[in-house]
Amino acid sequence: MLRLSITGLTSPLLPTPAPAVRLRPRPLTRLRLRALAAGAASSLSPSARSLRLLEWGKVCDAVASFAGTGHGRDATKKQLWEVEDVSYEQSQRLLQETEAAVWLLDNAGGAIDFSGLDTVAIESAIHCVSGGAVIKGLEAVAVASLMLFVESLQVNIKAAMKLDEGSHSLLTTLTETILDAVINKSLVKSIQDIVDDDGSVKDTASPELRRHRERVQLLESRLYQLMDKLMRNADNEASLSEVCIVNGRCCIRTTGDKSLTFDGLLLSSGSDAGSMMEPIAAVPLNDELQESRALVAKAELDVLSKLSDKILLELDSIQSFLQETIKLDKVTARAKYSIAYDGTFPDLYLPNFENETVTSATGGSAKETSSAHPTKKAWKLYMPNAYHPLLLQKYQENLDRAKRDVASAAAEIRRRRIYGQDIAEDQLPSDLDSMKLRVSQLEKDQPVPVDFMIAEETTVLVITGPNTGGKTISLKTVGLASLMAKIGLYILASEPVKIPWFNAVYADIGDEQSLTQSLSTFSGHLKQIGAIRAESTSESLVLLDEVGAGTNPLEGAALGMSLLESFAEVGSFLTLATTHHGELKTLKYSNNSFENACVEFDEENLKPTFKILWGIPGRSNAINIAERLGLPSDIVESSRRLLGTAGAEINALIMDMERFKQDYQQDLQKAQHLLMQSKELHNNLELAQRNIVDHTSAQRKRKARVISEYAVMARSIIRKKFQQLQESAIAERVKEEEKAVDAKSESVKDPMPTSTTAMGKAQKTDTNLATAADGKDEEDGIPEVGDSVYVPKLKNQATVVKIDSSKNEVQVQAGMMKLKLKLQDVKVQKRKVSR
Repeated sequence: MLRLSITGLTSPLLPTPAPAVRLRPRPLTRLRLRALAAGAASSLSPSARSLRLLEWGKVCDAVASFAGTGHGRDATKKQLWEVEDVSYEQSQRLLQETEAAVWLLDNAGGAIDFSGLDTVAIESAIHCVSGGAVIKGLEAVAVASLMLFVESLQVNIKAAMKLDEGSHSLLTTLTETILDAVINKSLVKSIQDIVDDDGSVKDTASPELRRHRERVQLLESRLYQLMDKLMRNADNEASLSEVCIVNGRCCIRTTGDKSLTFDGLLLSSGSDAGSMMEPIAAVPLNDELQESRALVAKAELDVLSKLSDKILLELDSIQSFLQETIKLDKVTARAKYSIAYDGTFPDLYLPNFENETVTSATGGSAKETSSAHPTKKAWKLYMPNAYHPLLLQKYQENLDRAKRDVASAAAEIRRRRIYGQDIAEDQLPSDLDSMKLRVSQLEKDQPVPVDFMIAEETTVLVITGPNTGGKTISLKTVGLASLMAKIGLYILASEPVKIPWFNAVYADIGDEQSLTQSLSTFSGHLKQIGAIRAESTSESLVLLDEVGAGTNPLEGAALGMSLLESFAEVGSFLTLATTHHGELKTLKYSNNSFENACVEFDEENLKPTFKILWGIPGRSNAINIAERLGLPSDIVESSRRLLGTAGAEINALIMDMERFKQDYQQDLQKAQHLLMQSKELHNNLELAQRNIVDHTSAQRKRKARVISEYAVMARSIIRKKFQQLQESAIAERVKEEEKAVDAKSESVKDPMPTSTTAMGKAQKTDTNLATAADGKDEEDGIPEVGDSVYVPKLKNQATVVKIDSSKNEVQVQAGMMKLKLKLQDVKVQKRKVSR
């Protein structure tokens, strides 16, 4: 192939083009960038601008990061940014969904993981199949994964619901569609039989595909053998050769000047890259290989086409599965965010509609409050230990990053020790110590929570205090908390949380200077406040930072007072404002709708504590701080004289109020601590009492059991002793009778005719009696109770008391003795006649 390149040619007939004129872009200075940003912001509505000032977008990104799929993250951001259009009923439904997802994560957390789903591939599969195209292998695998995930989700949700019967109503709205879904298992099996996990079509998908692939493997093997043979036959040591694949054809690339030993087609040549040759002997094999590969592709396409037809029949179900999965991923992201930052389910109520008295008597708080516990008082807004979500997120990320650094450094040190590397002079151990120190320091420097306790009758809250004391953060915390509750997120505060539902949140925070509209800082604030005043309603939240700032203090204070009074009358449901003007503190004493608060300042360490003192106006600390910083005493005293005695008395009064407030807080915390101790002691006493009762009952039962066991043993011993006495008495009687018989036999030895005759008669009588007895036994058989029997062993008569036919025994009474004998050991003499 001959490649021609024409460069650098000019013609005298063509006009020479004029040189291009480059325009240098105007540099974007910092003021210009601010002007452009201010100009873009000026086109936003007051509510949209307020979301930007509150940094709502960062909260949306943080919540969306907990979603497991790309579509879930996009859907989460989209829903969170629609916070302005959410109604009260929708907010309640969103909170119920989040609560249900939190319950699911607690009881079936392992099953609620969407990270393994490729929703992009699933969506692409739906578009391909619905448009008549053939689905790809990876797309089919993604569809099967979705169906298997839904099936697994059904099993885990049902198993979790069995743990708590009361969870059915909570989970119905969230998982009803998932639980009612019918999975086509035959389609899943078809996909698994046809497509491998990497998206390739299996050899077993069709006989034709297997046959063609085997043919391809055979041809490739023959080609490689041929190429190896050709390269081995080349005896030119000065040339180097290697096998290459060019457009699917097997070729040989050679470098060198000498000729080759085989014939071939020259595909390309060059001094650097060498010559690319396709041997003549390999051309038929390459052609056949190309044909076989085309047949393989056609067979794969046929298999995937048939699979696409099967998926098309289930396309509606697959689309429903995808939509429900994205919805559940979106709700789960809100729940995971709420759990990760230890949020609290808020009591969200509608302003001017629900005026129920909600007190802090509700139990089950998730975290201990560190400030005043609410008494039986109606609260318009109550959030103990509330955190700014972005500050808490940043702190948590820094802490996690520091812990990961410590773990990585420790692992590296262990690895080096395992491999015997010297770390004595290494910098790594000292770095590890500094990392651990940073972790401990971060754990100590946690963000300071703020308590918000706004009474029901308060409409405007005025917060005063020094700069960098936390006033603006407090405003943003309330604004973000109201938005989070409205969109279905938990509030980052301790239980219980009560917050109104606001139709809109308006904020005027920061420097609204606009260079494009020739507006100063003061003018920018006034324009924003005017727009807020025009749009706010009796269901709105208004946040005003540094009211009346940027102009003459007297005029700014007067204007600030008028603005706040207008908001208190008809402007909003709740207005929070920060200011440095002392005149605004006096509004509380002329209007019951106002309330004062201030950020606490530690005069010992000359830094704010970031805590809010409620009901106390802020005081000026400038002169005292100047005195502590070493300003000359004459200047300090002159400043105090210029301030006047009235101002000093007011500051002294405020100091006393702050001191009393602090003493009250300390006493309250002490009382709460003692109350907790008393509750703990009471619980311990109750537990001890229950233990004593249980122990007494156990001892009583044990004593009764032991007595019963000993009674059984005593009866057994008495029975054995009685049997032994019976047996010994019988033995004694037998001996006496034997002695009597022996004595009679001794007396019979005397030869007397009369005695002999009498003895013969007696023996005859005994013989007749025995014969009669034998005949009676044979005639009557087994004796009955009451019969008179003859006991040969005792040589005496007895009466039958009891008969045990199963053991072939009889119990008889002979005089005072009762004996158990075998039936063959007794002979019936006389039956008891029944009347």
